[in-house]
Amino acid sequence: MTQPNLLFIQVDQMNASFLGAYGNTIADTPHIDALAERSVVFDAAYTNFPLCAPSRFSMMSGRLASEIGAYDNGADFPSSIPTFAHYLDAAGYHTALVGKMHFVGADQLHGYHERLTTDIYPSSFSWTGDWNEATEAHSNDARSFTLAGPCTRNVQMDYDEEVAHRARRKLFDLARNVGVDEGAPWHLTVSFTHPHDPYQSPHSHFGRYSADDIDMPAVPLIEDDDPYSRRLRRQYGLESFQPSPDQVRLARHGYYGAVSYVDDLVGGVLQALRESGMAENTVVVFTTDHGDMLGERGLWYKRSFFEGSSRIPLMISWPERFSPTRVSANVSLVDLLPTFLELAGSGDGRVEPVDPMAGRSLVPALDGAPVAPEEDIVFGENLSEGATAPILMAKRGAWKYVWSGCDPAQLFNLDGDPHELTNLAGAAEHGTLQAELDALLHRRWDVEELTHRVLESQRRRAFLRSLYANGGAPNWRHVPDDQATVHVLPEGVRYNDWVYDNVL
Repeated sequence: MTQPNLLFIQVDQMNASFLGAYGNTIADTPHIDALAERSVVFDAAYTNFPLCAPSRFSMMSGRLASEIGAYDNGADFPSSIPTFAHYLDAAGYHTALVGKMHFVGADQLHGYHERLTTDIYPSSFSWTGDWNEATEAHSNDARSFTLAGPCTRNVQMDYDEEVAHRARRKLFDLARNVGVDEGAPWHLTVSFTHPHDPYQSPHSHFGRYSADDIDMPAVPLIEDDDPYSRRLRRQYGLESFQPSPDQVRLARHGYYGAVSYVDDLVGGVLQALRESGMAENTVVVFTTDHGDMLGERGLWYKRSFFEGSSRIPLMISWPERFSPTRVSANVSLVDLLPTFLELAGSGDGRVEPVDPMAGRSLVPALDGAPVAPEEDIVFGENLSEGATAPILMAKRGAWKYVWSGCDPAQLFNLDGDPHELTNLAGAAEHGTLQAELDALLHRRWDVEELTHRVLESQRRRAFLRSLYANGGAPNWRHVPDDQATVHVLPEGVRYNDWVYDNVL
């Protein structure tokens, strides 16, 4: 079998439970739902770090974020860390990135041969985390609710429509061998920023839903919730401002509209894949970086290990080989690198990682093999602002255990308690299980050493950031080449040859 092409579509801050494919009866998501119908759908997929940049750096490297120094949204991604783009290059793939990846630092490619858009967020240390600040300047605020709803245009629409346009054009270029060797396999990452807040959407997509149809959080604000949840609300300014029920409904309405909006953009990319004639030998992977609490427990956005923030959609389609089914075992984003490498490993293309991987290939599960009990486990970490100390998570089977360096432990059984309302940590009848999970975490991390590394990194980056408080920060933004230049008549080429040799 020839090496398949790999189309990797990632959206941002997508709560899995807001998709029809994951049981939501309100969501209007026909394109993603149709993809799910021809995919292997993972029902217990998790982020390894519920925050944008660390999640993506971890995913691309196949390693936990703490192993590569990705502690928060202002941590750089070292160029010396191999990514799946590097490994796929070694396997003979042409690799391209369109859209957001939140790279911080001077390297804005990290192994991709080309990047067709700039990033949407800063590449500098301006978002460096600080465990000593109760509220940071770049935290969310009440405008998430006071300005929620329909809008004609916003910056995220501007960005994502450019991503969709360039992704579609790139697929047609790949089909015509523009800029790539004929027959070479390719990997294309298409990364949208929706449905990330602001909780806004175009009038057309907002209007797909009636206000009366919008469901409210299943679990309302818990005033005496765990200490970290209280710190998170303070980080987001929710101690001094609590959205009214109408504002909660409006924000969720805006999010539903944003989900439908990005569903249409994803549908456009998949349509271009079909029209290009390359769909048969292309593996399509759809996922996100983390979820959004959307008001559950009075929490919003991410940076929590509760299900709304940490559980993510993941579906993988290749009808030529994989039969549509659902997998209940725990998987996570660090599994994607070894999965890509195994899929790319036919013929002479097999490449072995140079570093120990934190995940495992999902190809056996995609082929229908059961997941062994010892593999039914995922790890997560939260080292960002507000954490104050490392917050670590292990989920084995239905059991989720969260350990914190400064807060009480949490233990939930999601089979009997899907809303995570009953903390079983410390219960005598679950003492053996808790001890096992606690030992797993402490074998995985040296907490004292990790704490030292995080604080050391924060101090270094805060100093560098302070040098540019009044301007002068290094400009590491990626400036892409103009794709349109490859679609104009080159000097010395006959007009008819140029016109008719490039028809698909």
